[in-house]
Amino acid sequence: MLGWAKDQGLASDSFITFFADTRGEVTRALGMILNHPGPMGVLGNPRSKRFSMLIDNGVIKTINLAAAPDDPAGDNDPS
Repeated sequence: MLGWAKDQGLASDSFITFFADTRGEVTRALGMILNHPGPMGVLGNPRSKRFSMLIDNGVIKTINLAAAPDDPAGDNDPS
């Protein structure tokens, strides 16, 4: 995750924090498992949908999901 943050140009003291969910526990708990047959037919293993969260003092304020009905993996909207 540190490499990704560095690639994105984030300073080490940035207010943005990257977290890994290697076992998918948080992804499952949030209902963000990518299970559409199109992408899963290519990717194989369960993956996370593309999303971001704004968390303030441990409270999720906003969840942004990049997926759309015609773009379940969110590849066309990387915002």
